[in-house]
Amino acid sequence: MSEELNNVEVKSFDEGDKVTGTVTSVEDKQVYVGIPDSKLDGVIPISELSNVHVESASDVVKVGDTLDLIVTKVEEDILVLSKRKVDAEKAVDEVKAKFESGEVFEAVVSDVVKGGLVVDLGVRAFVPASLVSNRFIEDFTDYKGKSLTFKVVEFEPENNRVILSHRAIVEEEEAAKKKERLSEIKEGDIIEGTVERLAKFGAFIDLGGVDGLVHVSQISYQHVASPSDILSEGEKVKVKVISVDPENERISLSIKDTLPGPWDNISEKAPVGSVLKGKVMRLVSFGAFVEVFPGVEGLVHISQISHQHIGTPNEVLEEGQEVEVKVLEVDEAEKRLSLSIKVLEDEPVSEPEYEMPEENTGFQMGDLIGDKLKGIKDSSEDK
Repeated sequence: MSEELNNVEVKSFDEGDKVTGTVTSVEDKQVYVGIPDSKLDGVIPISELSNVHVESASDVVKVGDTLDLIVTKVEEDILVLSKRKVDAEKAVDEVKAKFESGEVFEAVVSDVVKGGLVVDLGVRAFVPASLVSNRFIEDFTDYKGKSLTFKVVEFEPENNRVILSHRAIVEEEEAAKKKERLSEIKEGDIIEGTVERLAKFGAFIDLGGVDGLVHVSQISYQHVASPSDILSEGEKVKVKVISVDPENERISLSIKDTLPGPWDNISEKAPVGSVLKGKVMRLVSFGAFVEVFPGVEGLVHISQISHQHIGTPNEVLEEGQEVEVKVLEVDEAEKRLSLSIKVLEDEPVSEPEYEMPEENTGFQMGDLIGDKLKGIKDSSEDK
């Protein structure tokens, strides 16, 4: 046995030599390895285990692992080794290939730092916060240890710069879903969607991977000053597809077209002779349009506004005024209502002409005038 050991060639190593070692002991901040045919054991400081920060050596290796290493320093009784440098050398070529091909790959987020995420690809790779998602994320804590898909978007090995993007994958996936969804949606379809966002001019509805716009004029049959008066974000709504423009990825929608029409069954809601309350919406030279139900306006002809003669409706009415009207005629097919205001008002009573009462003087007015004329005649004859 002694002779056999003496015949084994014991190797010595220099800085830069590559060796293969087996982990014999794992401490908190360093790892010990055995090197075959070496008179010295090796040690890997925790800083040389990985290209990213690790809290404990046991997070990276365990006893029995076989590692490819490089000698960084030869001491009297031990070899100082690096796993990080060997991994980096191998990784550079792999990362370069991924960058040039645009390959999508999975990797585990090893750390969360200020400004983004860190990923160990054998070389340290960074994911800026702006490239993590296409939506705002306030706290990235939950991303640590999570496996995500990435693309290499920047690669500068001379500056040890590797930038990854998960957002690019998300946007590509959403674009593909959007294109597919656009091809499925047809004009005239009635779909359930979710109010995604409200604007002054309308509401954006999520139809499952693609958004469509309900213009403010298409929200309700009644006048809508602001979409937020009727809708709220997150609300489920039923919409009708008015038009689809796949080239510009635009979908026009209507909510009101899924609702019962305001003129439906108007003969039952406003039968002839019924009295309704309404609001003066418009004044024109020949009368006033009064809204009696949301989306239903009837005409009060100028001759039906007042018992008094008026030259224009605005002599007695103003827009926005609340009035009571009586239904004179209903034409559901033509969507017309004839209304009257004056028939609900009392017609003014005409006052009789005033006559001067005669005072009883005992003689008639003709007698008095006759006597005067006679006196004038007698006086003239005397002369």
